Amino acid sequence: MPVLDLENYAPALLTFLANKLTVGANALYRERFGIGVTEWRVMALLAIEAPITAARICQVIGLDKAPVSRCLAALEEAGLVRVKLDGSDARRRPVALTAAGRRLHDRIIKVALAREKRLLDCLSANERSTLLGLLNRLHVNLAAVDR
Repeated sequence: MPVLDLENYAPALLTFLANKLTVGANALYRERFGIGVTEWRVMALLAIEAPITAARICQVIGLDKAPVSRCLAALEEAGLVRVKLDGSDARRRPVALTAAGRRLHDRIIKVALAREKRLLDCLSANERSTLLGLLNRLHVNLAAVDR
């Protein structure tokens, strides 16, 4: 019976790397900033693209609706995001960072970028560029995996 070669099975390597990065970031962000990595991911997206709906957050980040809804509720309660009702569609609730949310984002992004730099320091500039290009191609190709 065949077994996976975990050093040469891309889904495992990507998962292991993502899990370990997430655990480390979650602990660090909770300790320093009082939020977890899921909240950070949502805030980072809102800094780029807002106001947006929970459905759009799910689409971009790749999380199910339930954890995103819990995350948004916690961020709203903490005063870091505001959720508005759309007058034309009561189900549509655009979300945006508050001023306090933007200030927290601006503090966390420095740490996030420093962590990324330390992760990628083992690669040359050309290798980093190649890696990011390949990861983006894999991301675009995800639909083919589930067909």
